[in-house]
Amino acid sequence: MNELPAPTPSELKILKCLWSHGPSTVREVHERIAADQHLSYTTILKQMQIMHAKGLVERDDSQRAHVFRAVTGEDETQRVMLDDFMTRVYEGSASRLVMQALGMSRPARPEELAEIDSLIRKLRQSGEATES
Repeated sequence: MNELPAPTPSELKILKCLWSHGPSTVREVHERIAADQHLSYTTILKQMQIMHAKGLVERDDSQRAHVFRAVTGEDETQRVMLDDFMTRVYEGSASRLVMQALGMSRPARPEELAEIDSLIRKLRQSGEATES
């Protein structure tokens, strides 16, 4: 994947809308997110044009109403943003990030801890398989 820029908070809101609803026109995106944000149609349009120029969204202009879709999926975008954050804030240390998240912020729910335990087991097993 080409290294796309990390989306800004407002771009991330638009991407979340596209991820959950699929390819959409500016009007559809505006109707879905503007009520919470009090944003005008032209603001959303300009933001999506900027996102297109950055390569964050693609635009199908074969119809009168242009349809936009996210270039990358939600998981990939989260991975890129997390890696950037971990590098800048925690000097690339995943363990420091996890310790901070689990130790200092809100307590993890039992279901979250079970998911974390499961992931750690899988990572250990795959590590053992590659060491063999």
